[in-house]
Amino acid sequence: MLRQAVDLTTVEVAAVPVSGILDPVAYPEPITISRKPSKQAIRTSLRASTLDGVFATIFSNVAGGVLLSNFLVELDASPVELGMLASIPLLANLLQPLGAYLANRTTSRHRYGLWIYAPARLLWLILVLGIGVASLQPTPPHLLVQWALAIVVLTHFLGALGGASWFSWVAALVPRQLRGRYFGIRNSAISLTNLLSVPLVGLAVTAWPGGSIQGYGVLLFLGVIVGLVSIGFQYWMVDVNPQAQQQEHAESLAQESADLDAVAAETSKSKSFWQDRNFLMFLLYFALWSFSVNLSAPFFNIYLLDTLSLDVNWVTTYTSLGAGANLLMLVLWGRLADRIGNRPILVLVGILVAVTPLLWLGTGTDLTSLLVWFPLLHILAGGTWAAIDLCINNIQLGVAPVQHQATYFAIAGAVAGVSGALGTTAGGFLIEFTNSGGILGLFALSSVIRLAAILPLLFVREQRPRSVRQAVQALAQGLSNALRIPRRSPLLLKPQAVAVEATTFPDQAQ
Repeated sequence: MLRQAVDLTTVEVAAVPVSGILDPVAYPEPITISRKPSKQAIRTSLRASTLDGVFATIFSNVAGGVLLSNFLVELDASPVELGMLASIPLLANLLQPLGAYLANRTTSRHRYGLWIYAPARLLWLILVLGIGVASLQPTPPHLLVQWALAIVVLTHFLGALGGASWFSWVAALVPRQLRGRYFGIRNSAISLTNLLSVPLVGLAVTAWPGGSIQGYGVLLFLGVIVGLVSIGFQYWMVDVNPQAQQQEHAESLAQESADLDAVAAETSKSKSFWQDRNFLMFLLYFALWSFSVNLSAPFFNIYLLDTLSLDVNWVTTYTSLGAGANLLMLVLWGRLADRIGNRPILVLVGILVAVTPLLWLGTGTDLTSLLVWFPLLHILAGGTWAAIDLCINNIQLGVAPVQHQATYFAIAGAVAGVSGALGTTAGGFLIEFTNSGGILGLFALSSVIRLAAILPLLFVREQRPRSVRQAVQALAQGLSNALRIPRRSPLLLKPQAVAVEATTFPDQAQ
């Protein structure tokens, strides 16, 4: 949930054709987890979620990321407006607690998501209409910038109402012991989709006969259709009734507490997240990390497109290289997370992610930068962010009590969203209105704050706590063991079909 800009704002393929993978799930009404859907039903749900993620990723690549940034750059948007483009999705996360409240009072995760995400994607047709009008008659370019930002506001504020519900839905379906592997494979799907789709859509925009702005309008129309198709795949996912699920967990807790002292049991029941020190420490880390990352993340592509005036095809090619590295590393990180835990990976890889912005200093338009340095930087970012995104998602699942998952996810999303929005806003302000070294100075500042943001993570407890020395030893052993070919899980795979799964959290944040 970190990359909306962390392109967190937030990012969710199958290796075989769609036909033959999905078998309709015979659940006309939402079920509770106590009904224990069959392994086949869970398997079908995870594959459906994969395909949902594949098509949603294609939509996100068109309605956001490099293409939307390039669209605004060509319309001469200011650095503050470009910063707003990244901060709006993060600020929208303030509505996640409200979304969790509303979702928990419905009787179907599927229906709630449908009513949230379908309108959010259809709203992009307004911008398609605006681009069409601008193609037929002279229109002030800045008017299209305002339209685009307004639609970003509406769609992401709508989407934020569904984020916690969707995350809770998937968390209820994924077996706890397979979370690292499942989300690693699932995230690989997104990376593979990015690897294939981003350069293709970038090439289509630049090669469109009517110009890149008109070409973007055509691709956006097609992207909305693809986005609606992705929602359709959720029909094959086992639905969950959140109210019945909460009642089930309440009964389970009451049964477990039957032999405890009545006062202790009552204290346990009334405990709120404000009293959960472990969760509060995770929130502090998440907020600082989101701020430091988003301070610079939206401006890496702006640096390439605007400061260095590179063609969008160069940028989409670099993005694809990062997606390829992400694809190769996600399954490895997922297996390592299952073996050694998520916190050690977040700390050790987080240090590498923190110093990455410093490696951008001294780059330019020379051949060494274009052909060697920028590709290597994007490959590094893709491989390391694969670990960060995966483990942040997983560690949230570990620190949130099962009976309050949607609420905890929403609070975490809101805190990270606000801090991330403050980061992008501060980044745009520092670039445009201060003499702080421009974009490269901002990269250096972001690196320092990222390092400081890792400190609270050292105090977050996982179910399998490890010391720093144990973590390094386990990481080295895990890297060695992870090179072995894994035995297929009967829950996720069939002999004739390998489903590759992934998250949303949009672009690779550097």
